[in-house]
Order: sequence, then C-alpha cells, then structure tokens
Amino acid sequence: MPRHDSPLHGLLIVDKPGLQQLGAPSSPSTTAPTADARTVDPASEPRLFTSHDIVQLVRRWSGQRRIGHTGTLDPLASGVLVLCLGQATRLVEYYQGHDKQYDTEITLGQATDTYDSLGQVTATATVPHLTTAQIETALQAFRGAIQQTPPIYSALKQGGESVHYKARRGEAVTLAPRPVTIHQLDLVDFQPPRRLVLRVRCSAGAYIRSLAHDLGQALNCYGHLSRLRREAAGAFTLQDAHPLTQIEPMAQGGRLGELLLPLGQGLSLPRVTLDADAITRFGYGQSVRLTASHENGLAGAWDEKGHCVGIIRCLEADVDKPDCNWWKAEKWFAGN
Repeated sequence: MPRHDSPLHGLLIVDKPGLQQLGAPSSPSTTAPTADARTVDPASEPRLFTSHDIVQLVRRWSGQRRIGHTGTLDPLASGVLVLCLGQATRLVEYYQGHDKQYDTEITLGQATDTYDSLGQVTATATVPHLTTAQIETALQAFRGAIQQTPPIYSALKQGGESVHYKARRGEAVTLAPRPVTIHQLDLVDFQPPRRLVLRVRCSAGAYIRSLAHDLGQALNCYGHLSRLRREAAGAFTLQDAHPLTQIEPMAQGGRLGELLLPLGQGLSLPRVTLDADAITRFGYGQSVRLTASHENGLAGAWDEKGHCVGIIRCLEADVDKPDCNWWKAEKWFAGN
C-alpha cells in the first residue's frame, strides 16, 4: 500500500465510469430514491461513483491525502473528471468556471424527479410522431444565453446544505432560474420515437439534466437524461483521461506520477516567464515590476525551465513606467 503523505503533485485526469460503463439498469425507477441511492455501496455491484468517491479511491490508492476535483460529475455520468493532487489543490479555483462539452442521450415520454434515469418516474406521456425539423425547432430555444432552473436533486447549497439532501428528506426545495450559456447544441442522432442523442458545449453551471427535462416539456411529451458523457472540461479532453482500471495498478505500483500532468498545465491565464531574481523576490512576498498582460488581474508564473512557480496578481500601474505594473504572488510554489 502506498505510504501516507505521498509526494505527488499535479493533475490527474480521470475517465470516470458511469451508468453504461458499469452495466447498471438504464430505466428510471418507479420508487423514490433512497438517501444513499446515488453513492457507492462497496458491497454491491454495479457501483455508481460520485465525484467524491473517485477522490476517495485515488486518495486510498496513492497515499496522497491532498486531492480535490474541479467540478462534479453525476453518478450516472462518465468522462472527464479533473483531480488536483498535492500542491495542485491550491489551483482548483483557477480550473473552475470553464466550458464543458458533453455527449448525451435523452429519452422522451417520461419525466423523473431527478431529471435522469436514476430517479422516480413522476409523469408519462405518449411521444408524438416527431420529425427532425420539429426537434431542431425545439432545440433552437435552448441555444445561446438562457435561464435554466437546476434540478432539486443537485449539489447546490441552501443554508449550507446540498439541496439533494433536503429533497430526499421530503422537504420542499425551490430553486430560482439562473443564467447559463449553451454555446453548441447539435442533434447527433434521432431514434424514433423516444431517443435523442445530442452534443452540448455549455458554460459552467449548466445542468444537462435540466436541459433534458426542459426539452421534453418543449416537445410536449416529457423527457429525462438517460446517458451523459463529459468529453471535455476546460482545456482537458478524453484524450488526457485515464480509466480507474489503469489508475489503480499504477498507483499501487508507485507509478501514478507517470500519469500526472504538471502543475499549471491547462490554466486559462496569461503566462509570464520569470528570471531567478524575480522568483526569489516573489517568494519573499515582495512586489515586482513587470511588463506582463493579465486576465482579471491574474497571470500564471513560470520559471525559465518551463515549471509553474505560482499565480501572481497585478496590484497597480507603475507611475514611473507606463508600460509596467506592480505584481505580487497570490499562490506560490517555488521553494516549497
């Protein structure tokens, strides 16, 4: 077993298993979900993994206690899950808030309380004879900037608690619509009468389960999400991702580091290369004058060998040199 406090620092892109990969039933339940219906039961198969479950598995296999993820995936969903290990946990916030891309299947004719096939059926309807043109017309209303109401079975917080816990206790949960952007919404396949396959690229915070539910309403026949695979999260795609069947033996063999991407890879921040003197001064907490661009006041700092040494923040313009600004370290790794 790997030792505790493992010196692993970097990004691990996991290809999380989902409903289809684990062979779980794909039909919605006719009974209410239990409190643990969407969590791992080690004694049962198949197991539907939450994002937290994946973190716990990698933590146990690797011995690295400091692990976080940059955005959850539902138990039903498979695909790209970005984990930050060791010092990379300090960069989690900079990897959040980016666009996501999904391959998804929607089943028409049934609505469920969770908006996916893991939930209880709440309404049924006969699916009308639909044409591709009718579906495309309905999809148009969901493209671009829209208002979307999240599902009540979600990790959103109310009063410091995820609302799905309240929903499972039978408490009334009300969520307000919020702005999201659907950058791309393509009809990939239509298998009459019930199954639609879509490719979706959307902003952070968009719920594909809500899209499935709302599209069913727009088509006057109800609908729920029956498959979801995340193909990309920010700069990371399935080509970067590793399945659990590869991660476990590599971790237990002490070779997990071979799967890690280095600190800072895929950051959507301007990149500033620093000389040794500037790195030392930033490390001492000093302000440093630089001619560098920034995004929202931030930039990624790299040494001359191409290693990420931290995140720096622009403080103010240099009154003596109009083309320069004063910067200070916000997150710093050099010397750690």
